[in-house]
Amino acid sequence: MTKKEFAAALDSALKAVRKEYGFTQEKMAAVLGISKKTLVEIEKGRSSLGWTGAAAFAAIFRESGILQAQFGGDLDDLVEALAFAEAEPQYPKTMGGRVWWREIWKEKGYRIQQNVVSGHFRLLDRENRRLMASFTLERVLERLKEELQ
Repeated sequence: MTKKEFAAALDSALKAVRKEYGFTQEKMAAVLGISKKTLVEIEKGRSSLGWTGAAAFAAIFRESGILQAQFGGDLDDLVEALAFAEAEPQYPKTMGGRVWWREIWKEKGYRIQQNVVSGHFRLLDRENRRLMASFTLERVLERLKEELQ
C-alpha cells in the first residue's frame, strides 16, 4: 500500500465514518480543519484528503469501528509504516499482536508479524517493542539480520 492508496481508501470511508460519529458535514469539516465544500468534494469522489489529511483523519478517528475493520485494527501502526517507509525510528512497546497479527517468524526472542487485514509486516523485539514496520517482508528480514548480528 502506498500513501496515495491509503488516502484513496480513507477518502472512500470518510462519509461512512462521519455518519458513524453522527456528524453533519459542517461538524466533520470543522473537526478535520477543512471547508465544507472540500468535504463534499471528497465525499463525491472529486477530491482527496491527500496523505497529510488522511494521516490526520486516521489519527482523529482511530477508534472508528469502520476504519479498524477496513485496515485491521490500530491505524497508528499502518500510518507509521507508510510515513517511515524510508526511515526506521525506535518504536515503543506493543501488546504483542494478539488480535490483528499473524506470526510469520519467531526466533531468539524476535518476532515478525503480518497484519491480517492490511498485510504490512512488523518486527518485534524480546519486549514486544516494534523495531520497524514495512509492507516489504524483505526489508523486515534485512533489519532482523542486523539485529541478530
